[in-house]
Amino acid sequence: MKRSDCDIKDYSLADSGLHRIRWSDQNMPVLGEIRKRFRREQPFAELRISACLQVTSETANLMRTLKIGGAEVVLCASNQFSTQDDVAASLVRDYEIRVYAIRGVYNNDFYRHMEAAVNHKPHIVIDDGGDLAVSLLTKQKEWFPNIMAVIEETSDGLNRMRALAKAGMLGCPVISANDSKAKRHFDNKYGTGQSTVDGIIRATDVLLAGKTVVIAGYGYGGRGFAERCRGMGANIIITEIDPVKALEAAMDGFRVMPLMEAAGQGDLFFTLTGTKNVIRAEHIERMHDGAILANSGHLDREIDIPGLEEIAMRVARGIRGHLVDEYTLKDGRRIILVAQGRLINLACAEGHPADVMDMNFATQALLTEYITSRDEPLAPRVYDPPTEVENMICQLKLDSLGIEIDTLTDEQVAYLSDWQEGT
Repeated sequence: MKRSDCDIKDYSLADSGLHRIRWSDQNMPVLGEIRKRFRREQPFAELRISACLQVTSETANLMRTLKIGGAEVVLCASNQFSTQDDVAASLVRDYEIRVYAIRGVYNNDFYRHMEAAVNHKPHIVIDDGGDLAVSLLTKQKEWFPNIMAVIEETSDGLNRMRALAKAGMLGCPVISANDSKAKRHFDNKYGTGQSTVDGIIRATDVLLAGKTVVIAGYGYGGRGFAERCRGMGANIIITEIDPVKALEAAMDGFRVMPLMEAAGQGDLFFTLTGTKNVIRAEHIERMHDGAILANSGHLDREIDIPGLEEIAMRVARGIRGHLVDEYTLKDGRRIILVAQGRLINLACAEGHPADVMDMNFATQALLTEYITSRDEPLAPRVYDPPTEVENMICQLKLDSLGIEIDTLTDEQVAYLSDWQEGT
C-alpha cells in the first residue's frame, strides 16, 4: 500500500494516534478475543471490505480486526466532524489500512473520500447512515449484485435501506447491527447517554443542575441521556410521537408534552429521533434568550437549520470554539446552535467510551463472519442479527468482566419445551 493511495490530514500525528488506539484496545476485550481467533482462522481471506464509519480509535480496532482476519480494508468517514486525524494517520502508517478521512472537510472532499470506498468494489459494506450503500447502488450498479451484504448500524441508515427494499431497489441483503440487543441496550443507552452529556459540557461548560432539558425522542439513546441529565440535577421534559414510549417516559418520572409546549419552558433542547426537522422555526420562535440547541441523532437534519437561519437577523460563528454558533433573532433573542446540528457527542467530545464500542464493534466483526461463513447467500432484504451472535457477544463480555451466570438444568430445559405440563 502506498501513502498516496490514502487521504488524511498529517502523518506526523501518527504517534499520538497509535497511543490512542492502544488505549482504546485495553478497554475492548471482546473484540480482542475475536481478533485472536480471526488471526488463526483467516475468515476474510481474499475479501474486500469497505467501511463508512466514524473514524475514531475504537473504529480503528475494528478495522485492525477485519484486516487481521484476511480482509483488504478501506475506511472513509461517515461524519465530517468526528474524524480523529491522529488515528487516521496511525491506521495508515502502523497498520497499512487505506483511510480517506480528514476532520472538518467540506462536502466535495467528503464525498470524494466516499467514492474511494465505492471504487474499492467491496464484497461486504459496513455502513453508518446508509451513504456508502446508496453510493454503491448509484455509482457501481454493475458491481452491486456482488455485494454479499451491507451491515448497517444506525436507525437513519436502516430507514433508507427499508425504503429501498420497499421500492424493490435493495439488490443485496442488509443486516441491522442497529437492532442488535447489545447495541440498543449498551451502545445507544449507556454510550449515547454519557457521550452526549460529555459533548454539551465540553462545548458550552453549561451547568445542567437546575436547568430544564427538553429531549425529543425517548428511544434507547433518549432514555440513556435523560437518566444521566436527571442524575446531574436537570429537570427533564420528553417529547414523543410514539404513545408507548411517551407512556414509558411518564412512568419513568419525566414530564411529557408536545414540543410546541416544551419550547417555551426549556433551557437546552436535544434531538435523538432519526428523522428530520424535529425542531423547527415555529418552536424556536417560542424559546427564551440563550436557549441551546444540539443534536445526538445521526444526521444534521433533525434541527431545521435553514429555518433557523431564515428567522435570524445575524449569526456569530465560533463564539466558543468553532462549533458553537449564536443566532440573533429579530427581537434580539439569542439561540445557540452546537456542532452545526451534527452529532454533538462526536463533534464536541470523543463519542462513546471504548467499553461500549467493544460490544458494538464485536457485533460488526461477528456479523461479517456470519455473512462469509454461510453456505447459501442471503436474499436481498433487511435482517435482524442472529440470536447466536448476540448471545456470544454478551457471554464474551461477561467473561471479560469475570461475571458468571446460571444455566438451565436438564429438567428446566424439558419443562420449557413441553406443552403438556400446566396448572
